[in-house]
Amino acid sequence: MASSHIAIRVLLVLSAVCAAAPEAFDITKLGATGDGKTDSTKAVMDAWTSACAATGGSTLLVPKGDYLVGPLGFTGPCKGPITVQVDGNLLGSNDLAKYNASWIEVTRVDNIVITGTGTLDGQGTAVYSKDCKAMPNTLVLYYVNTATVSGIKLLNSKFFHINIDKSKDITVKDVTITAPGDVENTDGVHVGDSSNVTITNSTIGTGDDCVSVGSGTAGVTVTGITCGPGQGISVGCLGRYKDEKDVSDVTVRDCVLKGTTNGVRIKSYEDAESVITASHLTFENIRMEDVANPIIIDQYYCPEKVCPGKKSSTSHVVVKDVVFRNITGTSSTPEAVSLLCSENQPCSGVELIDVKVEYAGKNNKTMAVCTNAKGFAKGSIEALACLA
Repeated sequence: MASSHIAIRVLLVLSAVCAAAPEAFDITKLGATGDGKTDSTKAVMDAWTSACAATGGSTLLVPKGDYLVGPLGFTGPCKGPITVQVDGNLLGSNDLAKYNASWIEVTRVDNIVITGTGTLDGQGTAVYSKDCKAMPNTLVLYYVNTATVSGIKLLNSKFFHINIDKSKDITVKDVTITAPGDVENTDGVHVGDSSNVTITNSTIGTGDDCVSVGSGTAGVTVTGITCGPGQGISVGCLGRYKDEKDVSDVTVRDCVLKGTTNGVRIKSYEDAESVITASHLTFENIRMEDVANPIIIDQYYCPEKVCPGKKSSTSHVVVKDVVFRNITGTSSTPEAVSLLCSENQPCSGVELIDVKVEYAGKNNKTMAVCTNAKGFAKGSIEALACLA
């Protein structure tokens, strides 16, 4: 009798283990060819369809090899958690007529992990010179809850490398993002209309912002980023479109910026379309290495150069409760601090604490420019303590 009970227990345990084992869907077994030339889009989408329909968890496997693919729509909801294991390289097609939006778009999926040792190669270098306003992002998380992107490399996106939109509980960690330093709109990670997002322990060098945080976003933590080349780490642009929402509780800490054209920056359009507030923004423990414009608040941002004019009184973006703490290193421009706030919407609650960034050149001296910025400075070098 005892032996029969033991046998039953063993069978139950084995059944539970077998039931818990996730199904794996290898794209090569569904027709993908890893020669970098054969279109493997259908095989990847067939693998996604099967993985999404599987209960109890599943894995979409991209083994070693180079797989040419067009747009991939990973759409849910799915019946269980999914891991996309990228150990090979996915190459984005340069046939731009195939794209309606982004290259790899994860939509309405909960509990997804995208990981591996492989690369998402947008192959953007072949199309950067083309006059096309709407290029595809490499990886988009849209209405996604609880996701992790880790370990992978993202290379030469045609537009943003990672775009997190209308999502929550997202972690991006241990990724490497690379694009030419002279190509704009190749942001490393952009976050918009999302909450509880962590971007950590990653190396990002592109032609635009390493990390950018857009409107409607709350609870973003950016840590352990090595940034450069690029345009730095930014909150904004804010106010470009109507019906934008507030930004709050953004923390950037323990980062190193190398040779970027900006450091840490808050930017809003001077002719902003929306009435919004950016508040509770903290930048701390950041090392600047030969960075231009290391600390910036710019409420007169106007990249298109078609704006009412500097110091217009039309700003609708409120910037308040901003802390710059323990920011050190060297600036490639004399102006190490630029706080350019609007006359009708002055920045308030700005703190410069232990800011010790010095101009590395010899033809000028370290300086700060503060306009309509209210707050206080403590422990910072005297030349940068310009707050009223």
